Amino acid sequence: MNILFCNYEYPPLGGGGGVVMAALARSLARRHSVTVLTSRALDLPAESDDGGVRVLRVPVFFRRDLATANFTSMLAYLPSAFVRGLALRKRAFDVINTHFVVPTGPVGQALALALGVPNVLSVHGGDLFDPSKRSSPHRQPWLRRPIRWLLEKADAVVAQSRDTMKHVSDIYGVGRTIDLIPLGIERPVPVRDADRDYFLLPRDAQVLVTVGRLVPRKNTTQLVRALTDPRLARTHLLVVGDGPDAANIRQAAHDAGIAQRVHLLGFLSDADKHRALAVADVFVSTSQHEGFGLVFLEAMAFGLPVVCYDHGGQTDFLATGETGSVVRLDDLEAFIDAVVGLAAPAHRARIRANNLEKVEHFFIDRCAERYEAVFRKVLDAPRTSSRPARMSRAR
Repeated sequence: MNILFCNYEYPPLGGGGGVVMAALARSLARRHSVTVLTSRALDLPAESDDGGVRVLRVPVFFRRDLATANFTSMLAYLPSAFVRGLALRKRAFDVINTHFVVPTGPVGQALALALGVPNVLSVHGGDLFDPSKRSSPHRQPWLRRPIRWLLEKADAVVAQSRDTMKHVSDIYGVGRTIDLIPLGIERPVPVRDADRDYFLLPRDAQVLVTVGRLVPRKNTTQLVRALTDPRLARTHLLVVGDGPDAANIRQAAHDAGIAQRVHLLGFLSDADKHRALAVADVFVSTSQHEGFGLVFLEAMAFGLPVVCYDHGGQTDFLATGETGSVVRLDDLEAFIDAVVGLAAPAHRARIRANNLEKVEHFFIDRCAERYEAVFRKVLDAPRTSSRPARMSRAR
C-alpha cells in the first residue's frame, strides 16, 4: 500500500501521540510506502527520511517550543498541510491515516475528498476530552459539531482504548463502527550499564520515576506532596520530561524541603530515559486522564510496577495486584499506601515477571498488523456515508 499519514506533530515535536505514530509509520514502512505530512518548527528540515518513512514538514511559523503547541500554530497547519498534500497527487495514495481529530482532522478529511481515497481517523483521547483544560474540545460547543461531522464522515475510526471509544459516543453522540487498536511501543534496547550514580541517587533509596510532558493534566506536583509522607523519607523521584509545569514542580519541592530528592531531568534521549527506568523501583503517575498511556507500557517493558489513577484508557491493561496499583482519582493517601506497599523486593519481583509477560502484546509490530487490517478493510469496502451503530475490535 501507499499510505499517507497526517499528524500535526511528529518527533521531535510533541509528545506520546506523535511518538507512537512515528513508530507505527516506521513499522509499516518495512512493507509499504509511507509518507507523513506534519508541521515544521524551529530548525527542523522540510523533508527527511526516518527509518524508511518520508517525512514532509510544512511551516507553521508561530511555534517556538518542541514540547507544547499553541492555537495559532495549529490553525496555521491546516491550510499549509492541505496545499502540500494536494501537491502529492502524483503519489497515488491508497489510504490516508489521520491522527488526532483536533487539530489534524480537517486536513485528512479534506485531502481524502480531494484525492479520492479513504480516510482512517485515529483518535487518541486528548483530542476529544482533557479534563485539565478549559480549552478541551468537549467544553467548546463550537468545536463539538465539526468534530462530530469528522467522526461521522471518516471511512473508519480507530480508538486506542475503551475510554476513548466511550467519549466518541457519549460526548459527541456518534454511533458507528469504531475499531479498537491498543497503541504499541518499540521494543527497548536492554540497558546493560544502569547505575544509580549516573543520576546521583543513593544506592539504598527507593526510586520512583515518572515520564511525560510537564503540563497541568499530569499533576506532577502531587508526586512531590507524596514524598513528604514520613514513610517515604528515603524515597527519590526522577522526573523525565519538560514543559510549562516544570517551575511549579521545582518550587513545590523547594517549599516542601525535599528538593534534594526530586530530580527534574528535563527531556532525555531514549538511551538516558531507559537508564532512568532501569534504575527505578516503581513507575508513578498522578495524571488526571490518559487516552491510553504509552509511558505505562514503557515502564512495564522494564519490569516496573505501575502506580497510577483510574481515569483513562490505561485501565484497559493495568490492574491492581497484577501490574501494580490503579488508585481512585486524586486519592493521594491510597496512592502513597500503594507506593509504600511496593517497597518489598519480593512483591516487586512478582509484578515484574507479570509485566514483562503482559507487555509482549503491546509492541509496535502488533499495532501495525492491526492497522493494516483496518486499511485493507476500508480499501475493500464500498465508500458510503451510512454506517452501522456498533463497535468492533480489530484483530
